[in-house]
Amino acid sequence: MKKLSIMGLLLGLVFSVNIYSQETEKKIDKKAYEFTIVKENPHTAVPNQYRSGTCWSFAGIGFVEAEILRETGKSYNLSEMFIVRYAYSDKAKKYVRLHGSLNLGCGGVLNNVMYVIKNYGLIPDDFYRGLVINEEKHVHGEMDEVLKAYTDAVMKNGNRKLTPVWSKGFDALLDTYLGEIPAGFIIDGKSYNPKTFAEATGFNPEMYIDLGSYLDKELHKPFVLEIPDNWNWGFTYNLTLDEMIEVLDNALDDGFTVGWGADVSEKGFSWKNGVAIVPEENLSDLTGTEKEKWEALTAAEKTKSIYSFEEIVKEKNITPEMRQLAYDNYETTDDHSMLIVGKATDQKGNKYYKVKNSWGTDDHIYHGYFFASEAYVKYKTINIFMHKDAVPKQIMKKLGF
Repeated sequence: MKKLSIMGLLLGLVFSVNIYSQETEKKIDKKAYEFTIVKENPHTAVPNQYRSGTCWSFAGIGFVEAEILRETGKSYNLSEMFIVRYAYSDKAKKYVRLHGSLNLGCGGVLNNVMYVIKNYGLIPDDFYRGLVINEEKHVHGEMDEVLKAYTDAVMKNGNRKLTPVWSKGFDALLDTYLGEIPAGFIIDGKSYNPKTFAEATGFNPEMYIDLGSYLDKELHKPFVLEIPDNWNWGFTYNLTLDEMIEVLDNALDDGFTVGWGADVSEKGFSWKNGVAIVPEENLSDLTGTEKEKWEALTAAEKTKSIYSFEEIVKEKNITPEMRQLAYDNYETTDDHSMLIVGKATDQKGNKYYKVKNSWGTDDHIYHGYFFASEAYVKYKTINIFMHKDAVPKQIMKKLGF
């Protein structure tokens, strides 16, 4: 092994931060789809939620890290499990209060991250990783089942009233599976607790807004997004479909990243190929894993570009009515939260959005990113989340700001 110079070590450390420059412009080749990055905003490295249903926390924390980086130039690796820990605890209280008529599970939405930061603070990942069950990555199946069973047992007890300590028992289970949150920690010789650390980062959760586009809601007014994971009943502001895309493009062009809640169960979404599209030709209804879907196709079907992604296909023209129908029919559901970090084009000039995912980077064609077409974003977006300054002033005025 060659000895590294001090300068070499320093350069290695700089590159290990994994911050991707806004000025980066490169071409990525994959079969017929060649993506040229036309805009990419600074953000931190791709994480791995692994076997946990906590994409909302990983996307939300990635968004917070990108915002702190944009505003201060400082790069942080913040704890996703700190957010999960407090969100689970407060969600359980509301679940019991509503006699079980709420979704108690691992899921959540981007505004849950703001809720936790506002009420409890932030903590670096080094001080709270949430890995205390002899696993190197997040595995939450048993924890999720145990927490649900515990709260159900609390509600079904024969005492005809609740004990004053049931929530302490729930929190003890969280401590068992994720670890106890430290009361304080030291960074560069200075003592912090989660609230004082959050204040020190300069991040203000009040400066962000959730936006969507729905025909059954009053235009330019706030409403409670009707998805099971919106357990704290956060507000979303309603835009036209064209306005939603205008706001998204404006944010990216002005150097902001954008949180994205969307459906990734579409048959035009291929993680393997790193592409999400809405082919004009309808795909047959397939079930199972991606491999099973492919093996179930006939030889003729396998040659079709809509399945093989071997040629660029024409996409559907997405209308507000199509969006609404898919949402109403459960064809668009709150599957996944991600971070949109930039824009790209294919070799035919079609527009795509570059998306940072939370499924790790191993053996992936784009190392944890994928490219969603404008049609896909129009069709399958549940909501977008961004800094208020990223929204054009004329639209903020319509929203009453």
